[in-house]
Amino acid sequence: MVDAGLMCWEEGRRDEAVGCYQKAAELGHPVGMCNLGVSYLEADPPKAEEAVRWFYPAAAAGNARAQYNLGLCLQNGKGIKRNQREAAKWYLRAAEGGNVRAMYNISLCYNYGEGFSQDQVRSKRWLQLAADCGHKKALYECGIKLCAAGDKVRSLMYLELATRRGEAAASHMRDVILESLSLVNAQRALSDADKWRPRALYTRR
Repeated sequence: MVDAGLMCWEEGRRDEAVGCYQKAAELGHPVGMCNLGVSYLEADPPKAEEAVRWFYPAAAAGNARAQYNLGLCLQNGKGIKRNQREAAKWYLRAAEGGNVRAMYNISLCYNYGEGFSQDQVRSKRWLQLAADCGHKKALYECGIKLCAAGDKVRSLMYLELATRRGEAAASHMRDVILESLSLVNAQRALSDADKWRPRALYTRR
């Protein structure tokens, strides 16, 4: 039913997709519950409270995508009272389960002390992992940090990767660094970007 729902969703038959997700969710399928929650969030108008109602059991069952979405709802007060501490808790669970967006968000939580005590070591670790997995904002921020540390070759590689993934802010800094490097170093950085592959992680569904 989940697979049928995905096919219907991709073909634009959203009402049918929601019906399939509903049946799977009522049978306790974590992916079905998560997808049903996402469907409610993306409805017009959004049904955030209904979405949260389905994210909770899916998240409790270990579905990393549901954990991430529940964290988002808690952080932004969508369908539930805003609670940064609870949001950070679910982001961490989702990140530990392999959700790349949650890895980036938990790095921000540690960086700014939102939901957890400020911890730059953990923040840096999660940011790097998110970048290694191909998160475009994480790639951009790692590139900026490397530039500030004086490693312009690796910085250019990260900024090039972020640009290729559509991070608009990365292209200007990439061009600035590109002009400051020798031709040999610039070509090495771009060659490294061509060879780079995102880290593959197992994601709990």
